[in-house]
Formats: sequence, structure tokens, C-alpha cells
Amino acid sequence: MYQWRKFEFFEEKYAGKGVVPDEVAGRIECCSSGRGKIAIGCEDGTVSLLDRGFKFSYGFQAHTSSVLFLQQLKQRNFLLTVGEDEQISPQLSSVCLKVFDLDKTQPEGPSTSIPDCIQILRIFTNQFPEATITSFLVLEEAPPILLIAIGLDNGCIYCIQGDIARERIKRFMLQVENRQDKTQCSITGMGFRVDGKAFQLFAVTPASVTLFNLQTQPASRQTLDQIGSDVNSVAMNDRLELIIGRPEAVYFYEVDGRGPCWAFEGEKKFLGWFRGYLLCVMADQRNGNNTFNIYDLKNRLIAHSIVVKEVSHMLCEWGSILLIMKDKSAICIGEKDMESKLDMLFKKNLYTVAINLVQSQQADAAATAEVLRKYGDHLYSKQDFDEAMAQYIHTIGHLEPSYVIQKFLDTQRIYNLTNYLENLHEKGLGSKDHTTLLLNCYTKLKDVDKLNVFIKSEDGVGEHKFDVETAIRVCRAANYHEHAMYVAKKAGRHEWYLKILLEDLGNYDEALQYISSLDQGQAGVTVKEYGKLLIEHKPTETIEILMKLCTEEGSNAYVLPSPVDFLNIFIHHPRSLMIFLEKYINKVKDSPAQVEIHNTLLELYLSTDLTFPLMSQSPANNGTSNGTSNGKLPQEHKDSKTVNDHQDRLEKGLELLKRAWPSDQEQPLYDVDLAIILCEMNAFKGGLLYLYEKLKLYKEVIACYMRAHDHVGLIACCKRLGNSGTGGDPTLWADLLKYFGELGEDCSKEVREVLTFIERDDILPPIMVLQTLSSNPFLSLSVIKDYISRKLEHESKLIEEDRRMIDKYQEETSTMRKEIQDLRTNARIFQLSKCTACTFTLDLPAVHFMCMHSFHQRCVGDNEKECPECAPEYRSVLEMKRTLEQNSKNQDQFFNQVKSSKDGFSVIAEYFGKGIISKTSKGAAGSPDSTTTGF
Repeated sequence: MYQWRKFEFFEEKYAGKGVVPDEVAGRIECCSSGRGKIAIGCEDGTVSLLDRGFKFSYGFQAHTSSVLFLQQLKQRNFLLTVGEDEQISPQLSSVCLKVFDLDKTQPEGPSTSIPDCIQILRIFTNQFPEATITSFLVLEEAPPILLIAIGLDNGCIYCIQGDIARERIKRFMLQVENRQDKTQCSITGMGFRVDGKAFQLFAVTPASVTLFNLQTQPASRQTLDQIGSDVNSVAMNDRLELIIGRPEAVYFYEVDGRGPCWAFEGEKKFLGWFRGYLLCVMADQRNGNNTFNIYDLKNRLIAHSIVVKEVSHMLCEWGSILLIMKDKSAICIGEKDMESKLDMLFKKNLYTVAINLVQSQQADAAATAEVLRKYGDHLYSKQDFDEAMAQYIHTIGHLEPSYVIQKFLDTQRIYNLTNYLENLHEKGLGSKDHTTLLLNCYTKLKDVDKLNVFIKSEDGVGEHKFDVETAIRVCRAANYHEHAMYVAKKAGRHEWYLKILLEDLGNYDEALQYISSLDQGQAGVTVKEYGKLLIEHKPTETIEILMKLCTEEGSNAYVLPSPVDFLNIFIHHPRSLMIFLEKYINKVKDSPAQVEIHNTLLELYLSTDLTFPLMSQSPANNGTSNGTSNGKLPQEHKDSKTVNDHQDRLEKGLELLKRAWPSDQEQPLYDVDLAIILCEMNAFKGGLLYLYEKLKLYKEVIACYMRAHDHVGLIACCKRLGNSGTGGDPTLWADLLKYFGELGEDCSKEVREVLTFIERDDILPPIMVLQTLSSNPFLSLSVIKDYISRKLEHESKLIEEDRRMIDKYQEETSTMRKEIQDLRTNARIFQLSKCTACTFTLDLPAVHFMCMHSFHQRCVGDNEKECPECAPEYRSVLEMKRTLEQNSKNQDQFFNQVKSSKDGFSVIAEYFGKGIISKTSKGAAGSPDSTTTGF
């Protein structure tokens, strides 16, 4: 033990001149620390309390005679004393236990006060015979419960448990030794051990070490050792172990027996425990001096050692160790701060001791790392690189990695650097740069085994201790494609996995297989990114994957993508796009994007050379192309096969136009305006004709035939679309006649056929026909001779019929005027003999009307002034007149009829005939003879 290193980790305070105040006059019998004060009991029965620095606070007379033992409580400001008082009677012992409340005082004399004594207990009773007290110990349970153990020289321990202040207590006795030789029975030391709810008591005699379990009733006893201690050199450490000092060694005891021992030679007068240090006052038999040592048992060193006078008491208070001598001098020893202790060790290059010190004293991790760094620097300066790196590795997480990395960037130290970087990543602290550096180390060393361990030894999916993207990039750059793919696949970085397969390895089949293994969402993303490359080399397989993505239902939360989302990957491969869209529309009939799909497919069908209209303008097509990957063939290669292909696509386009516009739907499954534009751009006559006809744009339909000079088709179209009986537009014949009139070539045959339909439906008056055809100098009068003859003959018949009707109406009008005049000037003779209503014989009273109808008065209503027989007809005439008058106010209707009629003059004549247009007087605005025609 004398080989242990000695250090001065402690120092004396108050310049080593501490002294017990003069106010403490008697001989010191006992001491206790706690709650920031030191309590001293003297032989004269007084108790003194000292503040920090041994300053006297106050004192009081606790007992009449001597204070034998005392102890301050920590949970409450109570002081328990055991002392001798005046003996009241021979039967009662003079030794008693007192409890003082130091927070309460009572006056004693005019100027002093003493703490309130709240309880006095007699220790010895009839049941507990009196003996000499050799030790005293108090355990604070849950307040206010106390457990007091009083050791006696007869081998017994008297225990008092309960609320001492209120005397709610129970007493019991523990028998440690029962020998004839009383010198071997005395209780020289005790120690409480509290482990959870388990209360245990160590008891030491010169001949034994005993452990009592106080939880059992009665308390169970266990002998731990047959050797004890003669003096009160007993303490408890912070691990609840009992420490006993004997001349040959210091022993530690646990609940199951003796534990480790430390062979410190010399008589142990006092033992103590302070912050993990063992305190020991020993007598050196060789020179008779007393030495106070502080042992660091973990690090096997002596933290402090001084020669002292004869010590009477040893305490720990104020964060220091207090030694009170028999001559009342005192020493206060405090521990130096960690920085001072480390500086002392660094100066001596004792880095190992420093490391052990900070670890044993549970210093913060940053402080430990700093010690390790300095140790590493020291080893590095001695070129002990392996051991230096071992220290630097322990600093990971606290020391900036760049500090270490810069020291080992030399190629000769690459193994050490690799070791450091591996540990850095192992603790999950490797950055992207660290990952790059480590992988570069592996590749330079060509250490594939370590690379495999680093890359492939991760435990769980996604739990990587390095930056995934960096690892992939470095491995890829170093041509370690397998490792890069492994990391990418495990980390779920599908884009990187496919990038390596396609761009580096050109393994398209495996790439397609990998995409097929992904879930639909991820597969869709990867196809969007790498679809151009896949469609170029594996179009059929890629289309199959797209069909699977766009048509097969996945999870409930998955929404099927639209083919429109993948159009960009076909930018240079329109034929593949056409195949894909054809398969899709044949399988899916209710796609939300069916309009866009049909638009795109129609664009492909109608394209002359199978390109998108805007595709040829893209930068990729501005230069000269050596291949035909964009579906566009050079001009010199356009042979009959190309023409046939275009014709087939046009037929598909027309079929698509028809199929995507069912007869039961008002709108088609494509954009009509875009379809018309595409047909116009690609001169697709069949599509235009179909669309115009579906939109009922009949004039646009015949305009197509006119532009193509297809007279046969034009007339056939007018026959189909100009029939009003089937919902056609007869005015198409007028447009057709105008076309032939302005044609500037001989078209007599066509004109005759057109005139047949114009004459049949009476579409135009002859005068307009003559005006229209007069513009064509190649048409002779013979073309319209027969038509004019027939029209003149028909008009003559109409005129003759009109004349007959005029004569008839004039005759009826004259008759009506005569009848009116007769009614006004001549009397009427009513000769009817029967009632017109009931046909019975007419009798009085009777009612006669000027229309020559007669009725019984009872057969007509009261106040009836109209003939019941003629009134309905007359009312209908009045209603018609009112309707005509209302129509006369609706000028828009009149003008619309004039514009839409093939003969506007006949409409005006009809309005005049119905009296809707009448002559009205201007009134005051002009003379009475001035009139105007209006509504």
C-alpha cells in the first residue's frame, strides 16, 4: 500500500489555524454535524453550536452533568442528546434522552434563551436494565418517526422507535453478544442500512460483526464475521456497506458477509467516508505520530496525507472534512476543484491517472473528452499513433472530428484514419464528408471486406449510420456498382438503384424487373424519371409496366395514375405512345383523362409523319438525326409502306372520331375544337366532314366539297343535308347555286340538277336564280329555260287563283255591306216560331236578336245581350284581332320572319292582309289628311 501514489487533491482551509471557540469551555465528549452547523457536547452538560469557520453561534445547558452522545437530524431542525442529569430517585437512572427543537426557544434569564426541550425519555427502565452506553445512532424514517439504536457494553442494543416528540413509541432490545467476558461484548459501532423498505442494522463488537433485519418480528440476526473491532472505527459508505478498521486492514461488509479489504497498516482510530473517499486517522507505531489519509480506492491513490495531533472527533460538514483535536484545535480540509487536480496531473504527464480520476468522480462527458484529447495529443507527439487514435476515438461526440482527421490525413496514417471514421459512423455522427472520406479510404486500400462490412452490416432497413446518397455516389464513382446498388436498394432509393442499372450497367431487363417489384406509387415515380431510356431500348416491356400501373387497382389509398402523366417519356417515340394509348382505351372505358387521351391519340393518328406538331420544334430535333427513334423518316425513305401506314392511321383517326362520339351523347370524348384544328392542319377531309356534320355546320360541310371541287360529292351532300323533311337545311341549295354561279366554268349539268331541288322546295324566287347564275359566263339561257317556263306557268296559275279569290271576297264584302245598310235603315220581321235553344214553340216573353235567332226569355241568361248561338264565333274573331294587335307590337318577330323567309315580300303582304300594319293618323303633328303606315 505504501506504493500508492500520493497527490495533494485536498487543501487545508483557514490557513490551518482553525480552533474551537473559547465559549466551548468543557472537555468535548461528542460532536455531530448537519444542517450547516456543528453541535458539540461537553462534559459539563453544555451543548454549543458552531457556524462555518468554527464561529460560535450559541450554547445552552442540555444536561446537568455530562453530554454523552448527540445527533442532529437532517429532515427537521431537532437535536437529540444523551446525557446525565440529577438522579431524582435511586430507582431511576440519571441517563436520559432529550429532544430539542432548535427552531423554538424559551427564555432563560433576562438576556438569554435556550432551545425548547420538547421531550425527555428515560433510556433505562425495569424492562431495560441500565448499562454503560458505548454507541448511539439515529435513523430518520418518514417524519416524525425516528429509530434510535443505543449500544451498550453488555452486548445489547436498546431500540426506541416512533414519534419521540409525542412519546408515541415502542421499545425493543437486540441481543448481539452474551459472553462472560464483558470486554468482548461491548457494542463498539453501529450502522443503519436502508434499502427500499428494508431496514437493517449492522452491529460491531470486539468479537463479531452482526446484521439485524428489523423488518421481521422479532428482528432476525445474522453473524457476518467472528472478528470485530475494539475501537469505534466504524463507518458506512455511500453503497450502504459497513467499513471496519483494524490494525492490519480496513474491511468492507455487505449483507451477505465480508467483502473486499484494504491492507492499510496501523491502528485505525477514526474511519469516515466523504464523496467516495475513505477517511482514516491512523497511529504509526514506529514513530508514534498520527496520520490522516484520504484514500481514492477506485484509482488506488492517496488523495491527501498529513501528520496531525491526537484527534478527538472527525466530522464532514460545509463540504469539507473537519478534524477536532483533543487540545481543541481544528483542521478543515476541502477538496480542490477538478481543473486544479487535472492540471497537477498534466504537469506530471499522468494522463492515465487523470482519465481514471474524471471517470471515477463522474465528471461530465465534455471534461472527460478534454482529458482524453490531451492524452491523445501527448501520445501523438511521441508518435504513438495507434494509442493516440485509441484515445481520440473515446472523444467522439465531444471533440470536433476535423481536429483528429487533420492529424491523420497523411497516407501513412490511413489505417488510423479509417479506424476513427468507422467509429464515428458507428456512433451515428458521420457527416456526408466523413462518409466520403471513409469510403475513399476503403477504395484506396482496396479493402473490399471492410467495405462490405460498412455497407452491408446494418441491422434494420433504413437504419444507416452514414449518409446514403454520399455512399452511393462515392461507390458509384469508384466503380463499386454492386455496393452502391445494395445501399440504394436497402435505403429505398429506387432512383439511384435504377440510375446505376440503366446508366452505368445498361441492364434494362433487370431495371424493368425491379420496377415491377415496387409498389405502384414508387413504380410510377421511377417510370416517369427513367421512362425515356426504357422506352427507347425496351418499348414493349415498358408499355406492359405502364398498363399495369394505369389499369390494375392497388391499395385503397392508391389512386391510379393517368396515361397523361407519362406522355413526356414518349417524346421521341410517338409510335410506342400510340400503341400504349390504344391498349389503354381498349381496356379502360371510364378514365377521368379520356378527353386528353383521345386528343393525344387523334393527334398521332392524323400526323403525316407520326410526330407531335410541336415535337419537331424541340431542340432535340433541330439537329441532324442519324436514326429514326422519333418515328420520323427522311424524305427519301417515304415509300409506299409509309403512305399505307399513314392511310391506316387516318382510318383509325376517323374511327376514333366516330367511336368517341356516341349518338346518345351531346359532347364527344375529345376536344371538338382541337379535333377540327388537327384535321385542318393535316388536311384530313373525312374527319372534317364528320365533325362539321355532327355539329350541324352544314355550310362548312359543303364548303369542304367546294374547296375540293368535288361536284358529285357536293350535290350528294346537299341531297342528304338539304332535305327539310329530315331536319336538313334547304338553304344549302341556295349556297350551292351561288357556288356554281361564281364558278367560272361550264357546270350546266350540275346547275340543272340543283334547280330541280330549288324548284321542288320553292327555295328561291326565279328573279334571284337569274341574278345568281348571271355571274357565270359559261352558262347559257338554255340551262334555266325549262325552269323559268315552269315557274312562269306556275306563277300564272297562282295569279289566276288569286284573282278568283279577290272576286269572291269582293262579292262577299258587297253582300255584307248591303246587309249592314239594310239593318240600319229597314225594320226586321222575326218569323221564327220555335226557340233556337230548346226548339219548343216560341211563346212570350221572347227575345229576338238581329242575327234572326229567337229564344224564350227563360232560355237566355239575365242581362244577356249577345246571341248565345253566334257569340262563340264572334268571340273567336275578337280574340284573333287582339292577337294580331299584340303581334303588331313585336317588331323583332316581324323582322326575323322577313329575314328568314325565302320571300320577304309575301310576309309583308300577309301582315297587311291581316290588318297588322295599318294606317294611323299623326294627330296634332300634321294636317288631318296626313297619314302614315305603321304597326
